[in-house]
Amino acid sequence: MNWLIHDYREDDLASVVHLIDTTADLGQESVFSLAECISALTSRQPAVVAVHRGEPIGTALAHVSGGRAWVMRIAIAPAWRGRGLASALLMELERRLVEARVHRIAYVLAEEEMLGEGLRKAGYTRRPAVAYFEKTEPATGTTANLLEELGGRLLSGGLWDRVAGMESEKNLIERRIVLPLAEPERAARHDVIPPRAITLFGPPGTGKTTFARAIASRLGWPFVELLPSRLADEGNLAAALRSAFARISELERVLVFIDEVEEIAPVRSAGTDSAMYGVTNELLKLIPGFRERDERLLVCATNSIRSLDPAFLRPGRFDYLIPIGTPDATARAAIWSRYSAGRNTVDLDALVEASELFTPADIEHAARIASQAAFERDSADAGAHTGDYLSALRQCRPTVTPAAIAEFNADITTHARL
Repeated sequence: MNWLIHDYREDDLASVVHLIDTTADLGQESVFSLAECISALTSRQPAVVAVHRGEPIGTALAHVSGGRAWVMRIAIAPAWRGRGLASALLMELERRLVEARVHRIAYVLAEEEMLGEGLRKAGYTRRPAVAYFEKTEPATGTTANLLEELGGRLLSGGLWDRVAGMESEKNLIERRIVLPLAEPERAARHDVIPPRAITLFGPPGTGKTTFARAIASRLGWPFVELLPSRLADEGNLAAALRSAFARISELERVLVFIDEVEEIAPVRSAGTDSAMYGVTNELLKLIPGFRERDERLLVCATNSIRSLDPAFLRPGRFDYLIPIGTPDATARAAIWSRYSAGRNTVDLDALVEASELFTPADIEHAARIASQAAFERDSADAGAHTGDYLSALRQCRPTVTPAAIAEFNADITTHARL
């Protein structure tokens, strides 16, 4: 990514207006006039601007009325077309609109053009009569207030496409989890019952939380994370779990995520604390009720699946137990390509070889160190080079050890259910 996207500022006005005006004849026309766009900008309607080396190269702006937002224009400098900038601008604009509690996002094209296909991929639906694209977000009012109370939110679109590497895990989750939930009628024709609860297991930092968030983004469902530590702060953890699931049941659709679930569903034994025993029992009773409703998914994650109570993992409660391991060479190449922005001067093979056993989080940390080194050097070169990345890798220690990998592989044999 060679650009930075920020909220529109007053001193952007001249350059943004110039960008909108000069791109109007390049297939980026809109039913909104330039004067209307200027009026929206000066009245502080939501807008974002992409810059490269201090120069604006793209913009997206909207007008909010009631619970609906109209995307007025996405303007891209000619040299930056076809490089993913339009999607990035739309995603950032959507994120701000969702935070503003907008219920529907609409885009009206002057005529059919290439942007229409991009809007379809971003989750918009074309309506009859004109090239009118609309995207529905969670309702405002009681539902939105309940979601806010639960600490939940609608995640920005496109998170699924931004999961770099890990293609085998991504393809499995797409086929087993996402498609049956996204296309229930098609699933019903083939007697496929959409999953209601899954567990992701694997070493820390391998992307279990990222996958959970990406699934919610892909489905367009609200994402609610239940934190055991926060629930415990309410005093009675079992009662807090019961109350949280009762409130969640009022939502029309939702993905519920519980990370480090071993904290509330550990293996029970004769020496198990009675209070924790009660918490595990409560969760075991709540899951069947959760499974009775359509358009909801419980995703649990754990670093140690062998630490979970066997009754918690049985098929009647969880449809799939999916391993999420460290990225293989192909996945590491994809991740490094993302962080190095595809620069030909970066030796991806060297980085892949030097980052064996590194998790996606480890690679991100190393990439940040390399970018910081390039920033402090501030040479004429654009971005970090191979030496910066290799130096950063030497400063980092992989989260996952060979012993942890051996344990994980054993857990796949013993516990995985795909």
